Amino acid sequence: MTTSEYLCGNRYPGRIIAAGITPGGRLVYAYAIMGRSAGSRNRVFRTHGDELYTVPFDATSIKDPTLLIYPAILAAGARKIVANGNHSLDIQRGLFESKSPAQCLKSRTYEPDDPHFTPRISLVIELDAFEFGILRRLPDGSCDRSFWRLPRKPGVLYMIHTYEGDGNPLPSFRGEPRVLEAEDGYADILWNSLDKENRISLYVREGDDTVVINAREAE
Repeated sequence: MTTSEYLCGNRYPGRIIAAGITPGGRLVYAYAIMGRSAGSRNRVFRTHGDELYTVPFDATSIKDPTLLIYPAILAAGARKIVANGNHSLDIQRGLFESKSPAQCLKSRTYEPDDPHFTPRISLVIELDAFEFGILRRLPDGSCDRSFWRLPRKPGVLYMIHTYEGDGNPLPSFRGEPRVLEAEDGYADILWNSLDKENRISLYVREGDDTVVINAREAE
């Protein structure tokens, strides 16, 4: 299944992390954010070297940056970290201490944004594998901590996102990372697969090429 086929009709998958190996052998990884509220939409991506940060589009309109402004992509030596919140910093510190992603996040849970309780999702890109993780709320209020180490295979892309779709409250992502086709020119494919009213920003690194798209700056 392609990314376009998978996301077709899903107005709100939320924040998305994807990674894979193109048929030609190039590493590709992506982070995308969507938003419904004014606060969520008041963001753009900014790069600093190979790192990525969410920053306010209009700094005067930010009321509470806690869950909105964070380093989304960081490095830990040769490894890359992708996350939908500031738990990226916990992972970075832990990796330098030779901890596993699960150990890095043992003190963290899902986000406290009642009633949605947004899952915290993450990815560590290793030389031979992708390590995805999700911290999501269970019906009894406890935290499900799931981690997957997935092989790097040409033509295979994995995707995880925060929500199954639109709703109120937003339904958390279910199951395991989706297995999709890795495709060349992934930035255009993913951006065009996202709902035009709700997409905010996209970062894609494919081989040595980086693409950043910010909807607010295209208005």
